[in-house]
Amino acid sequence: MLIVFGGLPGVGKTTVARAVSRALRAVYLRVDSIEQALRGEGAKVWAEGYAAAYAVAGDNLALGRVVLADCVNPLPVTREAWVNVAAKAGARLVEIELICSDPREHRRRVEGRAADIPGHVVPDWESVLTHEYEPWGRPRVVMDTAGRIEADVIREVLARLV
Repeated sequence: MLIVFGGLPGVGKTTVARAVSRALRAVYLRVDSIEQALRGEGAKVWAEGYAAAYAVAGDNLALGRVVLADCVNPLPVTREAWVNVAAKAGARLVEIELICSDPREHRRRVEGRAADIPGHVVPDWESVLTHEYEPWGRPRVVMDTAGRIEADVIREVLARLV
């Protein structure tokens, strides 16, 4: 199974994705970590982080592992690439979009974040508001994290993966 978390920065993707990955003993791929590693080597990063994540996901799916990808997944092209990774491996794909419907709470989360990857610069509120993020054109699991405790969101995600 390939589980792909998407959503704007600050909606709770990494918190939920890490917990779900732990619970499932899944391979955890965080595109931010991959991209920062590339930047640390002097690369200018555009699509390279996603391309690396697709390849590593495919390798692990071929080994029969559950793979969880944590990424913004902002565009139809990135979403379709994950579909192709799962299809090539013959794996079930579960796409989960996390949102935070309360703008004040979302802003508070974004502004209260600290980088947890050395050298990574977390986005500010303005960059979240202007982030390229196109509407989804197909069914997926949508979960609103506004006003909810993390444990409840995590339990709900795990229940939907059965």
